[in-house]
Amino acid sequence: MAIEEQVRDIEAETAQAIAAAGDEAALEAIRVAELGKKGRVSLLMRELGGMSPQQRQIAGPALNGLKDRLTALITARRSDLETAALNRRLEAEREDMTLPAPREAAGALHPVMQVFEELAAIFADMGFAVAEGPDIEDDFHNFTALNFPPGHPAREMHDTFFMKPGPDGTRKLLRTHTSPIQVRAMLNTPPPLRIIAPGRVYRKDWDATHTPMFHQIEGLVVDQTVHMGHLRSCLTEAFARFFETPAIHARFRPHFFPFTEPSAEMDIRCDRSGGGIRVGEGDDWLEILGCGMVHPNVLRSCGIDPETYQGFAFGLGVDRLAMLKYGMPDLRPYFEADVDWIRHYGFRPWLLPTVTGGLS
Repeated sequence: MAIEEQVRDIEAETAQAIAAAGDEAALEAIRVAELGKKGRVSLLMRELGGMSPQQRQIAGPALNGLKDRLTALITARRSDLETAALNRRLEAEREDMTLPAPREAAGALHPVMQVFEELAAIFADMGFAVAEGPDIEDDFHNFTALNFPPGHPAREMHDTFFMKPGPDGTRKLLRTHTSPIQVRAMLNTPPPLRIIAPGRVYRKDWDATHTPMFHQIEGLVVDQTVHMGHLRSCLTEAFARFFETPAIHARFRPHFFPFTEPSAEMDIRCDRSGGGIRVGEGDDWLEILGCGMVHPNVLRSCGIDPETYQGFAFGLGVDRLAMLKYGMPDLRPYFEADVDWIRHYGFRPWLLPTVTGGLS
C-alpha cells in the first residue's frame, strides 16, 4: 500500500477514535497507540531510513504532517474533555442559595475560658508570660514554700483535698491555689520574672458562690526595683481594660496573706443600683482580688536573695470575675453541662480576644 493511502487510513481511523474518546484515559491510550514509541505513525517514520531519496521526499512530509494533525486533534479533544469534567464538577458542587441557612453549631467557648483568654491577652500586652503546673501537688510547693506555718488552718482536712499517704508517709493533695506555679517558676527561672499562672484549684466548699473545683489566675513579678506602686498601676490598668472602661477607681485595704508582706485586698468602685453592677462609677465598692509584695521567706525558699530582689504577686477567682462581667447569678451551672446555658452565655471560640481588637 502506498504511503499516501496509509496516511489517509490512519488519519481517518484515529480521528474517529479521538472524537469518540469519552475521557482523558481513553484519549491517552489512542495517543500511545498512534504516536507513542511503538505506535503506528512512529513505526512508519522508522522506515524512512530504508527508503530511497525520492520516496523520502514524499513519505517524510506526509508522515510529519500526519503526526502534527493527530497531535492537534488530541490536544483539542483533551481541552474539550477537561472543560466537560470541570463543568460536571461545578454542577455537582453548586450550592442552592434558596435552601435554608445551616444551623449554627451548638458548641461555644465557656465563659470561664473566655475570661482566661481575655486576661491572658491583657497581661501578655504588659509583658507577662503564661506558666503552668500540675493539679496534684506536694506540701512543699503548696504550703511550706509559701510561708504557711505548721498548723495553719488551710492545711486542715476541712479545706484541702488530701490523698492517702504514700509509703514514706507523705500525702499528695489537690492544689488549693495556683501559687505553686509561682514557686516552680521561681525555682526554675532566675529573675527577673514576670508570669501569670492560670488553672483549676480545689477546696471543700459548695454553694451559690463557691464550688469544690474552681479557677484562679495569679500573677508574679520579681525584679530588683519592684514596689507597691508598680503593683497598683499594673492592676488598675489591667482591670480598666478587662471591664472595658476608660478608668477605674481602686482602693487597697490592708490584709494578711502568709506569702506576701505587706498584703492588701483590692476593691474597685462600682454602682449596685438597678439590680446590676456597673464598674467605674457609683459610690459602692467591689472586692476583686488579693495582692501584696512577695514575702522574703518565699523568695528564700525559692533560692532568691531577698536582699537583692523583691516582687509583687496577686491572685483572683476567674469564676467570680466571669459572673461579674457577664451577669451570671450562680456558679453551679458552670459545671452542669447544660446546652441551653452554654448557648446563652458561651462565646464563639474562634474570635480570640485582643487588647486592640476588643475583648468580649
